[in-house]
Amino acid sequence: MTNWGFMWAMAFALYAGCKWLTYRDARRRGGAIDRWRALGYLFAWPGMDARAFLFGSDPVQRPSASEWLVALLKTLLGAALTGVAVRMKSSDHPFVAAWIGMIGVVFVLHFGVFHLMSLGWRRLGVNAMPIMRNPLRSVSLGEFWGRRWNTAFHELAARFTFAPLRPIVGPTRATLLVFVVSGLIHELVISVPAHGGYGLPTGYFVLQGLGVAGERTWPGRRIGLGRGWRGRLFTMLVAAGPAFWLFPPPFVRNVILPMLSVMSARTI
Repeated sequence: MTNWGFMWAMAFALYAGCKWLTYRDARRRGGAIDRWRALGYLFAWPGMDARAFLFGSDPVQRPSASEWLVALLKTLLGAALTGVAVRMKSSDHPFVAAWIGMIGVVFVLHFGVFHLMSLGWRRLGVNAMPIMRNPLRSVSLGEFWGRRWNTAFHELAARFTFAPLRPIVGPTRATLLVFVVSGLIHELVISVPAHGGYGLPTGYFVLQGLGVAGERTWPGRRIGLGRGWRGRLFTMLVAAGPAFWLFPPPFVRNVILPMLSVMSARTI
């Protein structure tokens, strides 16, 4: 199996396991589940809030025409960026091509297709909110990771990691441990397929956890973290600045560039 094939297989295996875990938990804590809605949750929705999807009784925010248009445009933008990366992969700047490709894939899936799926389910009256919720509006790292970026993972971590640990170690340590667990999961999807860069994804998420803890301290609040332009700047610098730790050079070289080469060959 290729490195990039192993990456996708590992990501899918972890996703499937977490999906089943949330479904079993919701079934244990809830009542009868409609068969078709259960199949939809397991196979046609990337979110991890099983109770909201399966039993949600709150009014569903029906999608507007403009939201459909925005989701479609994000999908097309991601496809365009991926196409640019495929054409650039043999240029003098292959790492630039790889990063453009990674951004393109995130836009196609997380911002585009997953948003379209949310719109479709909400159109049917199912509580399936987008997993990406305007992350650029975040004024704090806590808001970025907790309410705006990949809320599917946040829901999973809050239910199965933070909630059990909080009574034992307290909220601050529990938050840091959630980020450590996130780093270890990303090691499986990034470092292991790349055969290198071990520890860097974990280091990235440990830094995020320390940043979340830091902006909640008295000195952090005193200098304006968690609000306004200072909070927004701090969030951008900490989340995006060390992104090369999350996707280190071995991953780019051994996983992303070979994947782009295969995509290039298939488009010729």
